Amino acid sequence: MDFSGKTVLVTGASRGIGASTARHFAKAGANVVLTARSEDAIAELASDLGNKALAVPCDVSRYEDLFRAVDAACDTFGGLDVLIGNAGVIEPISHLQSANPEDWGKVIDINLKGVFYGMRAAMPVMTESGGGTIITISSGAASSALEGWSHYCTSKAGAAMLTRCADKERRASGLRVMGLSPGTVATEMQHEIKASGINPVSQLDWSDHIPPDWPARALMWMCTEDADEFIGEEISLRDESIRKRVGLI
Repeated sequence: MDFSGKTVLVTGASRGIGASTARHFAKAGANVVLTARSEDAIAELASDLGNKALAVPCDVSRYEDLFRAVDAACDTFGGLDVLIGNAGVIEPISHLQSANPEDWGKVIDINLKGVFYGMRAAMPVMTESGGGTIITISSGAASSALEGWSHYCTSKAGAAMLTRCADKERRASGLRVMGLSPGTVATEMQHEIKASGINPVSQLDWSDHIPPDWPARALMWMCTEDADEFIGEEISLRDESIRKRVGLI
């Protein structure tokens, strides 16, 4: 896949799926805008990727930060073609009746409001240029209630509905909006889940998780015409037919 001349903004790009996605797009020739709260981590990654990478410190729970990141993409590379809404947290994992209300709300601010803020910042730019692709990292938790994950399940369900709303409003303007549910991925979040000991996901062995480059490759494929039939929907990387289409099997 060749993304030469395209500009891709990745939220949560400091590690895991986000960092792997940025590397894959850069290798395919894209300009990549790396955003995360971890300023040093994205600066190091940008240095590794070279002059086609731009690090923009960003807290997705603040609309002003995402607006500034999109603005930086336009100023530096002339526009924005792809937004990957990857930033997300799951800590603190806790039962509803003992959850700290402020901490519960912070997860909503990042996982749900952060997705909306990214869309809100990117959609006018993409609409004006005639099109673009917005993909949000979803989860099986968007449709399945899990013990101790009320904040995560709720935020992912809301983000899935945002995908559907954005598609209904902007498909006719050339925007391709989709979600990717990757399954369990071998990232730092899985260490946090494992440590909690809550619900069946924490009991999985590390070998049960897929590598971060699988969702990264799936995201690249979703930006191509071959994935157009899935516009407005969520794709599950658990689906063997999808894995074959991406080239993972």
